[in-house]
Amino acid sequence: MPPGEIIQNLIHKLDVGAGRRFFRITAVLLAVVALAMLYDVHAYRNLATPEGMDAAQLARNISEGKGYTTLFIRPLSLYLVQKHNAGGTPPALINASYDFMRIQTAQPDLANPPVYPVLLAGLMKILPFQYAVDLKSPFWSDNGRFGRYEPDFLIAVFNQILLMAAIVLTFFLARKLFDASVAWLSAILMIGCELLWRFSVSGLSTMLLLVIFLGLTWCLLKIEELAREPQPRANWLFGLAAAAGVLTGAGALTRYAFGWTIIPVVGFLVLFSGPKKTRHALAALGAGALVLTPWVVRNFAVSGTPFGTAGFAAAEATFLFPQFQLERSLHPDLAHSLWLKPYLYKLAGNGCDILNNQLPRLGGSWATLLFWAGLLLSFRSAAVRRLRYFLLFCLGTFIVVQALGQTQLSVESPEVNSENLLVLLAPLVFIYGVSFFLTLLEHVEWPALQLRQAAIAVFALMTCLPMTARLWTEASPGAYPPYYPPEIQRAAGWMQEDELVMSDVPWAVAWYGRRPCAWLTLNTADDFDAVNGMKPVRAIYFTPETMDAKFFSDMARGDENSWDRLILQVGVQNEFPEHFPLRYPRSMLSGLFLADRPRWKPAPQ
Repeated sequence: MPPGEIIQNLIHKLDVGAGRRFFRITAVLLAVVALAMLYDVHAYRNLATPEGMDAAQLARNISEGKGYTTLFIRPLSLYLVQKHNAGGTPPALINASYDFMRIQTAQPDLANPPVYPVLLAGLMKILPFQYAVDLKSPFWSDNGRFGRYEPDFLIAVFNQILLMAAIVLTFFLARKLFDASVAWLSAILMIGCELLWRFSVSGLSTMLLLVIFLGLTWCLLKIEELAREPQPRANWLFGLAAAAGVLTGAGALTRYAFGWTIIPVVGFLVLFSGPKKTRHALAALGAGALVLTPWVVRNFAVSGTPFGTAGFAAAEATFLFPQFQLERSLHPDLAHSLWLKPYLYKLAGNGCDILNNQLPRLGGSWATLLFWAGLLLSFRSAAVRRLRYFLLFCLGTFIVVQALGQTQLSVESPEVNSENLLVLLAPLVFIYGVSFFLTLLEHVEWPALQLRQAAIAVFALMTCLPMTARLWTEASPGAYPPYYPPEIQRAAGWMQEDELVMSDVPWAVAWYGRRPCAWLTLNTADDFDAVNGMKPVRAIYFTPETMDAKFFSDMARGDENSWDRLILQVGVQNEFPEHFPLRYPRSMLSGLFLADRPRWKPAPQ
């Protein structure tokens, strides 16, 4: 081929062929990376969720070869481990020298499913994580003052990469269901969704779960497509059904509540997977159970429960166990948890809040309104119609599961928390909402094509306004109050590596301070004495989480054995309960530190 013809063909490919598509995709990827950098400079925050810090410290233990153990010690976890290990031991011997609670050794984690911490552990193995606070480097500090915490930032970047993968999956899913215009606009809405970016820097497993959910959706869409063929390929259908079960099981091992997605999956397979629908449904159920079973067996071996402390989420935040009382209980009365009434009240109360406040702004965007209107359309594509049923099945399932699974975490952080399952539906909601919007535009007579393009641009801009506003504001990366990593590391430095601390933010002490830290027990008397008897509590670290309590209702009128009353006695009256072992207070910038001796002073020579 003559050189001139080669050059001409190359120019043609770059102009209208594969080259043009390559440059377009590259430009979009570079724009997303630039947006991520801009977000991390102006809107990034260090970890501010207990679940994010808990997963991070657990991942660090795994990466350092300490097994699936935790430094964040929940009293409820101690109770479950003790009850399981003690078995038929006489009650008089349970509090003897034998460590039924496993508090004197590495405490097994009973709160987190394994997939996300294990991935983070792999990241910590690959990247050089510097856990000491950096007050010198410009990006991590602000003129010598604390700014960004490097491990928090690296975890955020990892989750932002997962967000980009979710955007790519959304694009291809929308193009398969509709066309390129719906795909591009849906991807833009995902890129500009401020709520998803907040999740990406929270340290939660939501971005990983979003990728798994989109992969599951793609798998079901392929099953529906193959089932409509004149000669369906039985082996392919069976394999894809099993793959759907595996993805559901992997999602459950990322967040236990996601396991309920098996209900919509089985429902979809029964309705739309062809003549051998029962076989396909059983394949999905079996594959999901096969993935989940080894971890359930592990939990039974450690605690005698299938899901550890997470299995009691439905009982939390009911009138039986308000706020965090259940997880802080060393001797919880679980007999009443078998009643139906608390769960009905919780379902009704939280369900009303979800229907009134969360569904109208699903995905953090008003584009959700177009999705609800678009449900009334009669789509020509069978795949679009049938996937809509799966979306509605998931919506109903997630509403019930989220309402029953909500705890105090959802109260303290209403949107960005691990109990928010509805956010996983945001990509599908955007796809259907965009398709309805573009359908409306097709019925409008535009004097010029440019006006239609301008309408689409205005629509995209308006849906991305929250993200635009966030980028224009200069937010502090710190999550204070109550978390100030330099001070937490300073306090932890006064303790030996194996000494037990107690705190109202044990997840932060475990992550930033790298010390075993128990959650404050319900009282300063019996429960505290029980923990202190098994392993001495050498210090207690109070932060604004407790010290900002209401003075009169919480402190002055609190129970005489409450921690609020103790803080009032120590901080104002400089008095201690008679038998309380920690009698050396130290005021700090963000709280109060009580120790068994003045650890902040050099030891006498």
